[in-house]
Amino acid sequence: MWSRIALSVAVCASLAACAAPSVYAPDEAVRAATFVSGEPPSITLYTVISNRSNAGAHTGLLIDGSQRVMFDPAGSWTHPQLPERNDVFFGVTDRMVNYYIDYHARETFRVMEQKVYVSPQVAQLVMQRALAYGAVPQAQCSNSTSHILAGVPGFESINNTWFPLRLSKQFAELPGVTTRVITDEDADDNHGVLLTQATESTPRE
Repeated sequence: MWSRIALSVAVCASLAACAAPSVYAPDEAVRAATFVSGEPPSITLYTVISNRSNAGAHTGLLIDGSQRVMFDPAGSWTHPQLPERNDVFFGVTDRMVNYYIDYHARETFRVMEQKVYVSPQVAQLVMQRALAYGAVPQAQCSNSTSHILAGVPGFESINNTWFPLRLSKQFAELPGVTTRVITDEDADDNHGVLLTQATESTPRE
């Protein structure tokens, strides 16, 4: 039991930031970055899975409602165009979603994407909970995400867990979930991807 917990925490920590400093972008930056997708409201769970051990390595949550934001708890992904408030990134366009996936999917990891459509009210509630949660400590990606979802209308079956795959399995049981798995043969040095993304992107695209 304890060895499994240690293994999951260690793998998750390998993709997480070293600390959980409070980051709080100013209102002007958040307003300027606001992106509305025009798509039906949805919640999308991203689970990063090791290709070597099949263990869950990281959890992220895309919230698409009155605006689209990415909750990337204790994650190491970032982008200079996206203002952040304690692990919540604003201005998440389609290109930024693709960047997020590309950063995590590589020769040693694959990404599972699970999407469920929700009401505008539910999307707003999940967003408010993510914003209120605060900076997430290292290796608590699934713990924080499951806390945010638990008890939300339509997500009552979600229980708190420290394990990315356990959260993914719970999410898979929600009605109407669609799933895809993204693989990539990029080299394991994903930090170089951040430099490439920052260079290639154009504002508001």
